[in-house]
Amino acid sequence: MSVPAQSLARTLRLRDLIFIVVGTVIGSGIFVVPGAVLRDTGGDVGYALLVWALGGGLSLLGALTYGELGGMLPEAGGAYVYVREAFGRLPAFLLGWTLFFVISTGSVATLAVAFAEYLRQFLPLGPMAGKVVAGLMIAVVAAVNVRGTRHSANVQNWSTGIKVGAILVMSGLLLGRGGGLAGARAVTFAAPAGVPILSGMGVAMIGVLWAYEGWANVACSAGETLDPQRVFPRGIAIGTALLIGIYLLANVAYLAALGPAAVARTDRVAAEAVRALLGPGAGKLIAVAVLISMFSAANGLTLTNSRVYYAMARDGVFFRKLAEVHPRFGTPAFSVIVSSGWTILLAATGSFEQLFTYVIFAAWIFYMLAASSVFALRRRRPEAHRPFRVPGYPWTPLAFVVSAAAIVVNTIAARPGRSLLGLGILLVGLPVYYWWQRGARGRSAGAAAPPRLP
Repeated sequence: MSVPAQSLARTLRLRDLIFIVVGTVIGSGIFVVPGAVLRDTGGDVGYALLVWALGGGLSLLGALTYGELGGMLPEAGGAYVYVREAFGRLPAFLLGWTLFFVISTGSVATLAVAFAEYLRQFLPLGPMAGKVVAGLMIAVVAAVNVRGTRHSANVQNWSTGIKVGAILVMSGLLLGRGGGLAGARAVTFAAPAGVPILSGMGVAMIGVLWAYEGWANVACSAGETLDPQRVFPRGIAIGTALLIGIYLLANVAYLAALGPAAVARTDRVAAEAVRALLGPGAGKLIAVAVLISMFSAANGLTLTNSRVYYAMARDGVFFRKLAEVHPRFGTPAFSVIVSSGWTILLAATGSFEQLFTYVIFAAWIFYMLAASSVFALRRRRPEAHRPFRVPGYPWTPLAFVVSAAAIVVNTIAARPGRSLLGLGILLVGLPVYYWWQRGARGRSAGAAAPPRLP
């Protein structure tokens, strides 16, 4: 039984959606992953950059597919809504369940703990103080998001603007002062195409997709977007395309500063590149940029995924209090507070680390399922209004779905133990779903309702 609830106000514009996409995706990945990608591709610059382009292209295929779905179903909840309408409430609930308990909250917990680690470059923080800082960071993000969607979007815009500006300025300086590109030309597509290089590219793709992780979250905010049927598809596509350009530019800049061999040797490529050309003190500038970057990503995740729990509560399959809209701020305040409280607990105990490793591949199961919704909905609702249709249908969404399936299968084959444990965590949601469903039937029959939050 659905729970009546006030609707969220539409206040987000095209610029806001673009900043949400870019700000949520750019966390710490582009500052640390390029070295590992170059190592995995045997030090060949051409293949490494190709992996970055392919990872971005795959994300863009998904963004275009989500663009059609979001234009057709411009509701709060994003992929949860698409899966619910195409395949039913059970798989949609499992998506939201996994987001709440591990994927989204685990991502924010990871960012908060890393935030405290980077802050140690400026302040002496012991283990307990680090946990307190991580918790405070999550609490500040929660407060920003409770106060108002427009307020949190403004914070997202300026924090994203600062970090993108920092990346662009850094890249310009490194390109202007570095001489490493001359050596890079000698190792660009120098390795023969074959099984070894393809295998290495497959491994490198894991890190690249992690760096692009988060482009789909903006779909959760379609229910708060002005003129969503026109604006949402443009926002998610433009934001994802900008990410590809930013990431490729940063990778070329690192190569210019250090040369291919030095890039491949480090997992702190941004700091090393800036330190090499601008001096030791400049490394702290990168630390500041990373701190802002992680805060922005945590804010974007909280802004978007709290809307999934709100949508679940409205459907009567989650705590009913989470469907309430704050009378003054117009936000799903309880959804933000409860999910942030769980995130603080994960960050404080450190339990998110293994859970996150076990279940992160499940995100690609849901990406695959959400993108497959476009086929089911085209067949079942051929007359529905679709202001944006994914170009190249059916090949564009099919390419994304097949790629997502390949990622899931490869993860299960490479890490069967972790994958099975992750699936177990996912399937724990089955009895929970039926418990809530039974409670909803009981309420409709006048029976006692299941426990609800105070």
